[in-house]
Amino acid sequence: MAGYSGHVDTFARDNLPPREAWPEFVFDLPELQYPERLNAAGALLDDMAAGEAGSRPCVRTDDGVWSYRDLLKRANRIARVMVEDMGLVPGNRVLLRAANTPMLIAAWFGVLKAGGVVVATMPLLRAPELATIIDKAQISHALTDARLTDELENARDKQPGLSNVMTFGPGGELEAHMEKVQPDFETVETAAEDVALIAFTSGTTGNPKGCMHSHRDVLAVCDTFARHLLDPQPDEVFTGTPPLAFTYGLGGLVLFPLRFGASTVPIEQPGSKTLLGAIETHRVTTMFTAPTAYRGLLDMVGEVDLSSLRKCVSAGENLPRATSDAWFERTGLRIVDGIGSTEMLHIFISAAGDDIRPGSTGKPVPGYQAMVAGDDMQPLPPGEVGRLAVRGPTGCRYLADPRQADYVVDGWNVTGDAYKMDEDGYYWFQARTDDMIISSGYNISGPEVEAALVEHPAVGECAVVAAPNEERGNIVKAFVVPREGVTGSVELIKELQNFVKSRIAPYKYPRAIEFTDALPKTETGKIKRFKLREREFKRAGAQGSMS
Repeated sequence: MAGYSGHVDTFARDNLPPREAWPEFVFDLPELQYPERLNAAGALLDDMAAGEAGSRPCVRTDDGVWSYRDLLKRANRIARVMVEDMGLVPGNRVLLRAANTPMLIAAWFGVLKAGGVVVATMPLLRAPELATIIDKAQISHALTDARLTDELENARDKQPGLSNVMTFGPGGELEAHMEKVQPDFETVETAAEDVALIAFTSGTTGNPKGCMHSHRDVLAVCDTFARHLLDPQPDEVFTGTPPLAFTYGLGGLVLFPLRFGASTVPIEQPGSKTLLGAIETHRVTTMFTAPTAYRGLLDMVGEVDLSSLRKCVSAGENLPRATSDAWFERTGLRIVDGIGSTEMLHIFISAAGDDIRPGSTGKPVPGYQAMVAGDDMQPLPPGEVGRLAVRGPTGCRYLADPRQADYVVDGWNVTGDAYKMDEDGYYWFQARTDDMIISSGYNISGPEVEAALVEHPAVGECAVVAAPNEERGNIVKAFVVPREGVTGSVELIKELQNFVKSRIAPYKYPRAIEFTDALPKTETGKIKRFKLREREFKRAGAQGSMS
């Protein structure tokens, strides 16, 4: 880290995969030509606060508005406290633990300004999950909401290397320390390739992986998807439900608005009513949430004034065409769907405006390349289903994890999604590769069956997985959460099965349907289908042992 003469913690750099295991990076847009020395906090906050955006709204709260200069002063004070009171040196990993609050945003920038590496965590993680993250990233420092200390303290019992913890928010101590230091701080000069953050995957497949992203990566997602598809303007107001620990939320609620001089509304307790209330109160223009949330919002659209909304973005899971069409009918707005991943930092395939084709994810975002590949990593012709492979200015670099070789193949990032591309270059999601169900020799996409099921008015949510079956190898099984006021019954099972047969090829219908009150989900709202698959395989094993 040039410009810093003291001790530097090189753990993150030392635990990057070897260069030959990195994906091929592509920087084919002029806006992606960044200087070798770059601190993302300097570009996103220092530079904006020093320019014409300085006095403009940056973070909107129920108690008032922070300008860019206000946020900078808070971030500077936090950086000072971390360096002067907590002994932070550049390269130290700092765990952040809070709901989406203004102070969490200030802390995120404070860590980067001090040369630290951000490791943001979901607020509802329990002690064993936190202990795993602390161990993997060898975290020494933490800033946590004072209301979320119990699980972190329990994790510290197992990971004493976390030696410097300070609380903030109601009952916290950070704010008192901030009052004692000056509101100026010289941002540590870092290299563009230095690690800025380690984002842990949400665990839809079990053991989470630490994804390492550089300061350059942080700007690159702003200058690809956000710049070219959203085209944010300074008067725009962003909000949404994804936690900032989820890179989808970090981009949509922090990086994108600040890169373009707009403002953001963090929502501490996200829910449908809270989200809609924030849109009405703050005249939000740009919303980020997940497909299930859009479906849940449909029945409430008429209750508040949503006339300020201009752009709605969806990611996290595939957006069914039925949900896209229903939202358009109720609001007049087409949802900008996209696929991203923690490994890639943000969205790399999408479409906006007149380019949207409901049901399709879209085309590669400017700056990214994609292909549907066969097992030999050669591109498949249009219409054939294969593995999605992408490359661009961001890419997968796992923290000391052998699974790097599974994600990066021949220089491409292989996302674990099954896709097909049509003749016009649009990409169509088929399934996660482990969600493809093979039944009696047929390849059946679980999400395709889910998309058909959710069109039925009795279905609130659903998940479709393979269930072992002696005769067919596997059968298609659906777990259905009925909508409020609907009771599951044998008659409803038959009705849903016939409904699916009327919409997609009859052999794809769910031969078994189980009603449930809720589906297992990650902190980011993604369904843990692997949990449902495990349950079915355990049931099959138990039945087999009894026969």
